[in-house]
Amino acid sequence: MSIKSTLKSTMVALALVTGGSVFAQGTPIDAAAFDALVAQGPVADAATIASSTWASKIKQAGTLRLGATQTSNLFSLLNEKDGRMRGFDAGLAQLVARYILGDGAKVKFTQVTSSTREQVLINDQVDMVLATYSITPARAEKISFAGPYYTSQAGVLVKASNRAIQSYSDLAGKKVATQAGSTGPAILAQYAPKAAVQEFQTHQEALDALRQGRVDAYVTDYTLLLNALSLGTGDTRLAGAPFGAEDPYGVGLPKGSDGVAFVNAFLKKVEADGTWAKLWIISIGQRTGSTSVPTPPALP
Repeated sequence: MSIKSTLKSTMVALALVTGGSVFAQGTPIDAAAFDALVAQGPVADAATIASSTWASKIKQAGTLRLGATQTSNLFSLLNEKDGRMRGFDAGLAQLVARYILGDGAKVKFTQVTSSTREQVLINDQVDMVLATYSITPARAEKISFAGPYYTSQAGVLVKASNRAIQSYSDLAGKKVATQAGSTGPAILAQYAPKAAVQEFQTHQEALDALRQGRVDAYVTDYTLLLNALSLGTGDTRLAGAPFGAEDPYGVGLPKGSDGVAFVNAFLKKVEADGTWAKLWIISIGQRTGSTSVPTPPALP
């Protein structure tokens, strides 16, 4: 996406409304619209499949082995009633399955964490990982990435009643939560060096500390903050625009796989035909009050 456009279009819409009221309380995804969009996704012809060893293997197996998560409200959330995963990442994965196999439901799910994503690819347990997976040089030494298909930055979350903090520039002297082992501590050291940083092991622990008033703000990936806000509790709000280094999300693939070229071609197709934009609207835009569809990031 144009590097700032996804962030600014979403975050400006949020920042203009106080108390998180821009979010309908716990607005669920429009499951019917999501399922219909996947069902209408493009399908590759035989020659396109045959041109890729990676895609041909999936075609022969009859299922796409996906490494993903099922607890991300906006990106990949399991609906326990119908057993379907929905969200932006889940939609792209199902569209890849439809593109190769003609059916977006032909996906075999494997739960991954930040510490297992590379290993499941190295061990050939999955064909791809699609899980808000940041492209980094260290990871790219072990696996290959298609994309980016999305970009992120850092954001600041505060209690809805807090008017003293309007952006990261107001964090000096404030108690600020972030996640240990994330990019949060380094971002805060650079952009808010006078903040009193408290590191928590998990997103939920940091979020609880903010809601309980033990910290004044929580700084982490804006995607996580959007997920928290989209749950609709209304007790927190985003303070200011996103900031910090741009964080591109990619599709993890086996090292050296020709699936990189195949998936990039797929991404270009769904971006050009409007599917990417429609998926963003259904999964994120309609649920966060953002009406300006971002421009996808440039692909190799």
